[in-house]
Amino acid sequence: MAVMSFVLVFVDVQHNFLEGKWAVPDAETLRAELSALLDRARAVGVPVVHVLNDGPEGEIDEPFSEGWLPTFPARPDEPVFRKTEPDAFTSPGLAEALAVTGARTLILAGFQSEFCISATGRRALAEGYEVILAAGAHGTYPGETGTAADRAAAVERELESDGIEVSPARDLDFR
Repeated sequence: MAVMSFVLVFVDVQHNFLEGKWAVPDAETLRAELSALLDRARAVGVPVVHVLNDGPEGEIDEPFSEGWLPTFPARPDEPVFRKTEPDAFTSPGLAEALAVTGARTLILAGFQSEFCISATGRRALAEGYEVILAAGAHGTYPGETGTAADRAAAVERELESDGIEVSPARDLDFR
C-alpha cells in the first residue's frame, strides 16, 4: 500500500513496553516491526513524531526513569511530545506540529492498543485526519478478555468500524 502526505506517530514506544519484566508479550516481534516501520519512514523523509507517556512518581513510566525512555530515540528533526492522558492530542504542541507538516494522514503505531492507540486514533479522526493503524506494530497486555494478540485484534476491529484503516505495518510503502 503506497501512502502519501502523512506523518508516522509513535505513541508510547518506551522501554517499559519492550524490555524487562513489564514487556508486553511478543515484545521482540513488536520491536522488529516498529523498527522496520521507523526505518522505512526515515529512509524516505517521512515526518516522525514521538509521544511519550509520563506516569506518576514511582511508576515504571515515571519521567526520565529507565522504563520511560524511548526505545528508538528521536532524531534532531523529530519532535517529541509528552502526555499524561491516553489521547496524544492532549500533549501541548502536538496538534500544531502535525499541522505544520501539511499531512492529512497519520500512521499510528505503539502502545497500549486499547488505551493510547485507540484514544489517539479516534481523536485524530475527530480532528479531520485520515488514520491508518499499523497492524503488527501496536500491542498491549493480556487481560480478562483474552490474550494480548486477541485484545489488539479487537481494537483493530473497533477502530476499523469507526473509520480507521488497518493495514499490516510491513505493507505500508512510504514511496
